[in-house]
Amino acid sequence: MMFDYRLKVFHTVASRLSFTKASAELNISQPAVTKHIKEIENQFNTKLFDRKGTTIQLTKSGKILFEYAEKIRNIYRDLEFEINQINQQHKGKLIIGASTTIAQYILPEILAKFKSYYKDIHIELIAHNTEIISELLKDGKIDLGIIEGESQSNYFDYKKFKKDEIVLVAKANHPLANKTISLKDLHSIELVLREYGSGSLEFIQNRLKVKGILADELNIVMQLGSSESIKNYLLHSEGMAFLSISTVLNELKNNLLSIIDIKNFSIERDFHFILLKGEQSELIKLFLKFMNVE
Repeated sequence: MMFDYRLKVFHTVASRLSFTKASAELNISQPAVTKHIKEIENQFNTKLFDRKGTTIQLTKSGKILFEYAEKIRNIYRDLEFEINQINQQHKGKLIIGASTTIAQYILPEILAKFKSYYKDIHIELIAHNTEIISELLKDGKIDLGIIEGESQSNYFDYKKFKKDEIVLVAKANHPLANKTISLKDLHSIELVLREYGSGSLEFIQNRLKVKGILADELNIVMQLGSSESIKNYLLHSEGMAFLSISTVLNELKNNLLSIIDIKNFSIERDFHFILLKGEQSELIKLFLKFMNVE
């Protein structure tokens, strides 16, 4: 990969927001990571990270560099794949299982681009909740999975795909639209949740539990099997729901739904690839490389 190494080090630290995790992932010492970051800071004459106690955050300059590092990474990837396409003919079938949010809102655009490079690779996409995707992979019914849940199993290897945020949303003309509420207020709100087995539901419940709020104590008026059905329900009710930001971008833009901020509380997560342990097929390796997964 031509992606400049120093930039790669920065990208890894910025993605993980940890020098320790970056050094483990890149297999270099922590002082070496710090040295690379210092060199970029000197080059641009700016500070890239702020230390907050034991954690680090990107500065304004750091955020700009991170955006450009992502763009540069993608340009290098596209260059490599276009040249690769001239030199090699890839054929075969790849069956991908993805949890519903990812299958519906994130993957179609990526798969269209992949198909434009590899016309002879046939792709089948199966959408289910995280629990079922894990079962399908274990049973050999799919080649790889992309999930939004937190579950970890010894059967699989997990690789980070991309970041996501879960936000509380309601219809745009809801009395609490664009207001800030406290965590305690959740008890008096009509909540709509995903079905059991949903990775999103598991994740939300875990994050609330950490703050001392148990799902059983909330006023759950409905559980629905997809983000689409939840969004449509919200448009016709006073209910609210926790949904991935990637599922509501259009509704926010068109002023159909709005975000309700919760004071001192946010739900951020990573989507993950899951793979059966062991050597992967050439097609799986090719797809992961296309997705910038190392």
